[in-house]
Amino acid sequence: MFLIVGLGNPEEKYARTFHNMGFLAAGDAAVKLGVKFKKKECEASVAEAYVNGEKILIARPVTYMNASGRAVKQLMNKYKLSPSELVVIYDDYDLPKGHVRIRPAGSAGTHNGMRSIIAETGCSEFARIRIGIRDPEVNIPIINYVLCNVKSEDYGLFSAACTRAAEAALALASGEDVEKVMCRYNG
Repeated sequence: MFLIVGLGNPEEKYARTFHNMGFLAAGDAAVKLGVKFKKKECEASVAEAYVNGEKILIARPVTYMNASGRAVKQLMNKYKLSPSELVVIYDDYDLPKGHVRIRPAGSAGTHNGMRSIIAETGCSEFARIRIGIRDPEVNIPIINYVLCNVKSEDYGLFSAACTRAAEAALALASGEDVEKVMCRYNG
């Protein structure tokens, strides 16, 4: 079994913001598997699929970004998942816009959603897929920037990045080695 978690904020007003890149990528993964977010469980909206006989859950926490760890911990406990069966997709201000970066483990960096997950699960040894959002031409505080809507002229760039992130997450969920996935999708 494998759990893919896309981070974001649940209200419609956040749908096209930088902070919802994880939600968008999780949606792309669900579309690629032909499933919809039908269930609400463990403070998350969940889609369920089977690939080669293995169950894959795709979750979007409904706790808001800064409390994402509650939903992740509950899902991991309910399904008795280890950190090696988890991948988290999220926006990252420390990467240039449109870049995708996969890592097998690491710190939360400047991301409060990741801080919450690490604090709640007590672990940072799980795969993460970061989608870069930083625009060097914009100079406002991060807390304000992440809640801005993506500019229409940049939407194609971010849409492509979310699609790549979803593909990388599905490769990991299918058992592909993280190093190979990193080589194929980082950049």
